[in-house]
Amino acid sequence: MLVDSHCHLDYFNDEEIRDILGRAAEAGVGEMVTIGVRMSQAADVKSISERFPGVWATVGVHPQNVGESPLPEVAEIVAAAGHPRVVGIGESGLDYFYDKAPRAVQQEGFRRHIRAARQTGLPLVVHARDADQDIGDILREERADGAFSFVLHCFSSGRGLAEEAIAMGGYVSFSGMLTFPKSQEIRDIARDMPKDRILVETDSPYLAPVPFRGKRNEPSYVRHTARVLAGLHDMDEEAMAALTTTNFRRLFSKAA
Repeated sequence: MLVDSHCHLDYFNDEEIRDILGRAAEAGVGEMVTIGVRMSQAADVKSISERFPGVWATVGVHPQNVGESPLPEVAEIVAAAGHPRVVGIGESGLDYFYDKAPRAVQQEGFRRHIRAARQTGLPLVVHARDADQDIGDILREERADGAFSFVLHCFSSGRGLAEEAIAMGGYVSFSGMLTFPKSQEIRDIARDMPKDRILVETDSPYLAPVPFRGKRNEPSYVRHTARVLAGLHDMDEEAMAALTTTNFRRLFSKAA
């Protein structure tokens, strides 16, 4: 069985979600995590995880959205994470590519999510885009106050951040970008990551893998990313599915 460790099912209506889950099951994708991007949306992702078997959820504020309303207090994030189907915090992090929120606000939001992850014991889902140095610095600084688990989702950063994350006990998740012809650098990094620290995801409805590039992405397509990752690690697809599922359960232990 494969697990799509990061998708956005709240972009779809209930009928679409039922169809998506059916196609996922046919493709061998048995579980998925629908990701929070605003605190105002937390009730939606929780509801989806309650209504559809095999769906888990996270709660948090995406760095592109942190300027839309006052930053949630750590206690608010912790409280939202108490739901039985919520298995992680985020996504949170830094996005200096779009810069939709002041960087200081993004950084403070990131730190609050890290502290919520530390308090709850749930893993932090990290969004990192064009901000490798600050992501690494903040992760390292916050670890001085106590350990927390995390995953760099939809990895598209440099090798240095990947290696630093692994050294800090983190995981790295690969999306459909791994299949793109111009993503050789990402494939090289993926090949060199420890087998026990890699995950797969879609980030659907975005970033559909080859051969569906340009179309709306969905969890069933994660098998195409897993197939490429398997080849990079000289494994067959079934072994990679088992490996990434084991890694998912270790990191997202509430979903075990």
